[in-house]
Amino acid sequence: MTELDRGRTETEGTGTDELCAYTATELVTAYANRSLSPVEVVDAVLDRIERLDPLVNAFCLVDRDTARAQARTSQERWRRGEPQGLLDGVPVSIKDLLLTKGRPTLRGSLSVDPDRDWDEDAPSVARLREHGAVFVGKTTTPEFGWKGVTDNPLTGVTRNPWDPSRTSGGSSGGSAAAVALGLAPLSVGTDGGGSVRIPAAFCGIFGLKPTYGRIPLYPASPFGTLAHAGPMTRTVADAALMMDVICGADGRDWSALAPYAGSFRAEIAPQAGGVRGLRVAYSPTLAGAPVDPQVAVRVRRAVALLAESGAHVEEVDPGFADPVQAYHTLWFSGAAKVVEHLTSEQSERLDPGLREICRQGAAMSALDYLGAVDERMSLGRRMGAFHERHDLLVTPTLPIPAFEAGREVPEDSGLERWTGWTPFTYPFNLTQQPAASVPCGTTAEGLPVGVQLVAARHQDALVLRASHTLFEALVSDGVVSAGPVRPHG
Repeated sequence: MTELDRGRTETEGTGTDELCAYTATELVTAYANRSLSPVEVVDAVLDRIERLDPLVNAFCLVDRDTARAQARTSQERWRRGEPQGLLDGVPVSIKDLLLTKGRPTLRGSLSVDPDRDWDEDAPSVARLREHGAVFVGKTTTPEFGWKGVTDNPLTGVTRNPWDPSRTSGGSSGGSAAAVALGLAPLSVGTDGGGSVRIPAAFCGIFGLKPTYGRIPLYPASPFGTLAHAGPMTRTVADAALMMDVICGADGRDWSALAPYAGSFRAEIAPQAGGVRGLRVAYSPTLAGAPVDPQVAVRVRRAVALLAESGAHVEEVDPGFADPVQAYHTLWFSGAAKVVEHLTSEQSERLDPGLREICRQGAAMSALDYLGAVDERMSLGRRMGAFHERHDLLVTPTLPIPAFEAGREVPEDSGLERWTGWTPFTYPFNLTQQPAASVPCGTTAEGLPVGVQLVAARHQDALVLRASHTLFEALVSDGVVSAGPVRPHG
């Protein structure tokens, strides 16, 4: 088994890996001062993908020719001093649930026909294209994004860069593994119950689920208003840069919010004030969920850093019961809708776990669904009142470190579904609140731990500002690094 660690200074392979350690923010600066070119960076990323992706299986599609052509065009724009946008020439990957013009979006399923016209971009993909980003490929997802780990009948198991015997998490597991390993600094994931935050925590990167509608979605998700898109990056600064790009208006999403009037990059600048004076509620657990002691210690240290940075921290719990049954009703019925058009033969080829929750979802009634909606609204009211007293809620992102790859739940856990080990993530899809996972250290076994920051709806800038302050404090303490996971022999 290849050993993996984290670092930015040493390189291996072709000697170009140092280029893959640059953040998107650094790349844009380097392109502007001509110390780097998009072509050399994209070539380095493609080379690293070829050598290292077999460790993790993060990509289901890599389009080298198109990426190199985009890089050459970007390089010419920079030569003329006419960059196309905020991310001109920056390598980006896209989760394979989001439409990407000219490339199939197979959603991890044998049931999707690749031989059709792929002539549309999802809104976030369209905004990235408008800003000159270079698309290096599509990243893996569980079938139709249905669970919190990443394996599917089409491309197999996606693994964790820190330990390939462990899961990357999901459903944006391919995106998280790619970003963590330096296979492009940016990726767009989706999050319907934790699918950005779960793999971000397991892979040691930053992931943000913004307020529902902040990033437009098209086509509309069958999981309805549980589903968000979000940036996945190694630094919070890169996520803020991405948010300034992908939150643009798109008339295809009737439920999207009005475009953000300010700049998320400005919101994390030093003059924005960091966390000084913020009222932070720290909940070591929610609804009594047990937490691994190593996770608990590292999250508590992160909370202490928020206090040292000027936040007023109080240990307090929002006090709601686990809403898992309401979530299952909404999620399982959405899954049933996803596959309702399939033939019986196609249905038999689905992931067995997906097939089971679709069976359960198809048996649910309209009254079941409306009862879940009612519980969701009640939870939203409770959290709205909670945030009148507390600016932020801080919890572990996950109660456990990454477990064996290829499993939906940890072995011998007694759990049936992935929601059994994700009690901190799916409640905030029900409430549509912004929530982020910030890497906050590793266990004794070298597995990443994440801390979750949650704010009231529409307070995306607050989550980013607090996350940035915490991340920078953790970097200063030597707890985390902005660099990619680096394999060495």
